[in-house]
Amino acid sequence: MELKIIDKADDEMHLEIKGETHTLLNMLKSVLLDDSRVQIATYDMKHVSISDPILFVKTDGTDPIDVIKDALKVLISQCDEFIGVFSKAIEA
Repeated sequence: MELKIIDKADDEMHLEIKGETHTLLNMLKSVLLDDSRVQIATYDMKHVSISDPILFVKTDGTDPIDVIKDALKVLISQCDEFIGVFSKAIEA
């Protein structure tokens, strides 16, 4: 995975996420939209097999880098929780 900041302002950012698909982008977008500081979170992928997704985040003035970092922490926490629940389920 490679990241490239296409443009960034105080309250918005376009971020190209090379090598990823709808799977990660949908999860990240969902977590971002649950954040009250986020006004818009969306991504565009021209064609799944030949283009890389571009994430767009617009905030209430909060630095979008901080908002994305927080969203990624939430995703990690959700994955950790799933691992725990799954591990218990397969032990039964």
